[in-house]
Amino acid sequence: MRAMVTLKPKRNLRLEDFQRSFVWVINSVFACTLVFASSCGGSLFKVKPAADLPPMPATVASANLGSISFRAAPLLTDEESQELFESNLQLAGLLPVRVEISHNGGDPIELKRVHFLLTDAAGTKWKVISTKQAIARILKANNVFAYNPSSRKNFEQEFRAYELNLKSPLTHNEGKRQGFVIFLASEKAPVSAPRGLVLTIEGLSQTATLKLN
Repeated sequence: MRAMVTLKPKRNLRLEDFQRSFVWVINSVFACTLVFASSCGGSLFKVKPAADLPPMPATVASANLGSISFRAAPLLTDEESQELFESNLQLAGLLPVRVEISHNGGDPIELKRVHFLLTDAAGTKWKVISTKQAIARILKANNVFAYNPSSRKNFEQEFRAYELNLKSPLTHNEGKRQGFVIFLASEKAPVSAPRGLVLTIEGLSQTATLKLN
């Protein structure tokens, strides 16, 4: 009798454990199915078309080097990044800086050697990262792990549309060119209201320095 009494709860316990495990697996599969279904055919995030980006305010930092001039403004808040990319770039340790380049006259200007340096009031140097690296950090910070590959491809294309083109010369006929340069915070920590940001632009006959805030 004792053996029967002690064995019966063990069998029930095993059955309950199996049922819990089975339910957990079913729920996990269902959750993944929802993720795939919701992202199928679309983009991971609703990115605002780059063509709809409003003009930069007249009050942003600027530098005139004669034949070429620069204007720049950082994307500092979650609200700003959510409006454009529907994702929290600051949480991913990213600081996008919108840059506008204007050709003021003369021959085409080669931009391939142009590079950007960003420092803050504490003397911290921010690292420029590629669009591919930025996208990987955005997905990780926003806990996006299961997705339709075509949805990621769409997001990459929409996000890359904001990238500042430095590969081709800027001509007077083109006039202006703009886009974002993405910087990564030191220690890859979330961005929280950095002060004293200074953008330095090198690679031309003169160096441009812009105090962003």
